[in-house]
Amino acid sequence: MRHEYKFLCDESKWTLIRARLRPLMRRDAHTGEQDHYEIRSVYFDDYRDTCYHRNDAGTDPRAKYRIRAYNGSDEVIRLEKKIKKQGMTGKRSCPLSTKQYECLMAEDYGSILREVMQTDFASGQEELLREFAVLGLTRHMQPKVIVSYERFPLIDPAGNVRVTFDKNIAAGVAFEDFFEEHPRRMPVMPTGQHLLEVKYDGFLPEYIRELLENGSLRQTTFSKYYICRQERMRR
Repeated sequence: MRHEYKFLCDESKWTLIRARLRPLMRRDAHTGEQDHYEIRSVYFDDYRDTCYHRNDAGTDPRAKYRIRAYNGSDEVIRLEKKIKKQGMTGKRSCPLSTKQYECLMAEDYGSILREVMQTDFASGQEELLREFAVLGLTRHMQPKVIVSYERFPLIDPAGNVRVTFDKNIAAGVAFEDFFEEHPRRMPVMPTGQHLLEVKYDGFLPEYIRELLENGSLRQTTFSKYYICRQERMRR
C-alpha cells in the first residue's frame, strides 16, 4: 500500500512543475524520446455497477479491476486490481496473453477459470486471474469503459516516489478499437486541464513536498474511471 495524492492543474502550472522537477528526478525507463507513453485501460464492473457506486459514495475499502496496455500495443497486457483503503492505494497485477485478453473481453470466464485451475499458483499471479474469473461468473463482470491518456512520469528512488503528469484523458466504449492506432474516444477534461499524481512509500522528499505545499495546486479525489463512466452515461 502506498500514499497517493492527486492534483488538478492547468497547462502553465503543469509545465512549470515538470520543469522544476525534471533536473531533480529520473526519467522512467519505459518512456521514449518524448518523455511519455500512452496508457489504455478497460475497466470492468458488475451488473449492479458496484465499483462505480462505491467510488461515488467514497466506500472504504474499495477495489476496481482493469486490463491495461501501453502505446496501443498488445505486446504487454496486464490484468490489474486497484485497491483503496484508509487513504492508501495498492495494486495487484498479472500478465495476460492475447488469448486470455480476448476471453475476458468476450466474458468467457469459464475458459479462463479452467485454464488457471490447471496451473501452479506459486507465483500468486494466476491467483488474481482466478479471482477475477470467479467474479466474472458470479457477478457478471463486464467491460464498461476505456480510459486513455498520455503519462509523463518522473521517479526518485528515495521513498520510492513516482510523480506522474497525465494529459489528454479520454473515455471510449469502442472496445474493438482498443489496440487501434487511432481509437474512437471522447475527451473528459476541460481544455488545458491535466492531472498530477504523487505516489510514495515511506516518506516524501522535502523538495517535492515544498513544491506541492506552495498553495498553487488544488488537491482532488479525482478518479479517471469514475469521470469517464460519468461522461459515457451522459451520452
